[in-house]
Amino acid sequence: MELSDRKKTILYAIIKTYLETGDPVGSRTISKYTDLNLSSATIRNEMSDLEDMGYIIQPHTSSGRIPSDKGYRFYVDQLMADKEREVNEMKEILIEKADKMERVLKQVARSLSVNTNYAAMISAPQYHRNKLKFLQLSRMNEKQIVVVIVVEGNIIKNHIIDVDMELDDETLLKLNILLNTNMNGLTIEEINLGMIARMKEQAGIHSEFISNVIDAVAEAIKGDEDLEIYTSGANNIFKYPELADHEKASEIITAFEEKKQLSDIVYETLSNSGDHKGIQIYIGEESPVKNMKDCSVVTATYELEEGMQGTIGIIGPKRMDYGKVVDTLNALTNQLDILYKRE
Repeated sequence: MELSDRKKTILYAIIKTYLETGDPVGSRTISKYTDLNLSSATIRNEMSDLEDMGYIIQPHTSSGRIPSDKGYRFYVDQLMADKEREVNEMKEILIEKADKMERVLKQVARSLSVNTNYAAMISAPQYHRNKLKFLQLSRMNEKQIVVVIVVEGNIIKNHIIDVDMELDDETLLKLNILLNTNMNGLTIEEINLGMIARMKEQAGIHSEFISNVIDAVAEAIKGDEDLEIYTSGANNIFKYPELADHEKASEIITAFEEKKQLSDIVYETLSNSGDHKGIQIYIGEESPVKNMKDCSVVTATYELEEGMQGTIGIIGPKRMDYGKVVDTLNALTNQLDILYKRE
């Protein structure tokens, strides 16, 4: 039999009270903690029904009730359903307000700058520590070879390499095998100098061509040209006297406007994050951006799905409220992870 809303409310009250106190729960206690405006007698009748239905039990005569396994199961299932519903509602609201990732990230940056009174940045998610799936060398003409590079996430990039001598089909086949055998399944960090030296040695007169292919792979994996960074609150810098000096402020504002230097923060954060999404704090000269040597930069990594990561950053004076900034970034990364977690 399906529980009425009143029975559900009383059952929840019993479970929550028992979880808090560890003592059997009586009707008088329930009447104090619910907004049902019911008498103790009415609550006792409902509790009796819940007991008959197997949701609660009476451990001792004349004592209150405690949840049964069935009661706990009902509570947990309902709790999980409610949480899932909340997340779905948040997703729907987010999609309604910002149906594109760009708008969401701009909102995040704007919210961060307003809530902290510092400058904020957030990079669009990218596949971090991409692995090379495979590559294919094909002849475009006598002097040009097309390198088709496929990396994790099935991202495909083409790169044209000029050659001094024509490469026949047999040579291309051998170079294809050499490159794929050595590099497939590796990140750019794992393609080390020793491996490159061995491949160049095996390639003989085509060693320079191998170097050019490896450079193309590194560029494809890193994907600098696709990096998008959204910023907000750069003018907050002027609120702090130690940064309001025209030259200092101008350098920081320029870094935010051009955004190229901010990519150094993104890659520094992602390369140091590993499998963790912990907070990283750069103070003064530690900053990857020289123009921010008078600032502190606090960053965190967020992950939308496996391998898809981005960086959130707060830039402010060295006397920034680190506790508030760290709490804000932790809360935000958790929210983003939940909202965009792949089903």
